[in-house]
Amino acid sequence: MSGPWGADAARTAAAVVRARIGEFHPAAAIVLGSGLGGLAGRLANATVIPYQDIPGFPPSTVAGHAGQLLAGTLAGRRVLALAGRFHMYEGHDAALAAFPARVMHALGASVLIVSNAAGGIRRDFAPGTLMLIDDHVNLMFRNPLIGRLEPGDERFPDMSDPYDPALRALARGVADAAGIALASGVYAGLLGPSYETPAEVRMLATLGVDAVGMSTVPEVLVARAIGMRAVGISCITNLASGLSETSITHAEVIDTTARAAERFERLVTGIVAAL
Repeated sequence: MSGPWGADAARTAAAVVRARIGEFHPAAAIVLGSGLGGLAGRLANATVIPYQDIPGFPPSTVAGHAGQLLAGTLAGRRVLALAGRFHMYEGHDAALAAFPARVMHALGASVLIVSNAAGGIRRDFAPGTLMLIDDHVNLMFRNPLIGRLEPGDERFPDMSDPYDPALRALARGVADAAGIALASGVYAGLLGPSYETPAEVRMLATLGVDAVGMSTVPEVLVARAIGMRAVGISCITNLASGLSETSITHAEVIDTTARAAERFERLVTGIVAAL
């Protein structure tokens, strides 16, 4: 029997979405991080479905997350976009945090573009930097794949390249052609909701981490298990604790992502166009 946020539940949710959007063959599914939901406005002929209308989707409760699934056209390609996440710090299970990836796959998406707002660990990262995620460290100490093997899942997915090398190369090429500065590095996922202490930031730097956030890892783990190719982009919204004199607030996160939004949107649009 499939779990409450497993393959069967994903098919049920996908059927409800499909009844609203009709036959739809997405080139990609895009997960929009905190403050990065403006890309949704670039979708043409979009159908907007509130999360509360989708079985298994709770409402989004975090500022900067609209709580909507959109199906429309971007750069002439059909895409699905998720404006809002379910974070474990809201009290959700890891399997629920990753559930939207299963639903997007059930709707036909084989490419998952994930984005997030992240704190910069690397000292040369300025707020507003866009970072292509090369790899991640799961310091959430939760895995959405724990439990009964879901139908269609790989039991032991290979994580030697969690972020698809070809998609990363494509993203790099798009950025270069568009003149968009794009750093690259390792993302660490922590549970939150508190920001990291200066001691924790020093630990992360020692571990080789370049940016830190509270999302993304569960979705990518499930994507790998179900055969989706993933590419990820972090928007560095602030220097992590102990690296600057200012305190960290969620308002600062939203403000910085708003200022970086135009570059982020051009980058993702270019990636979709090149798929």
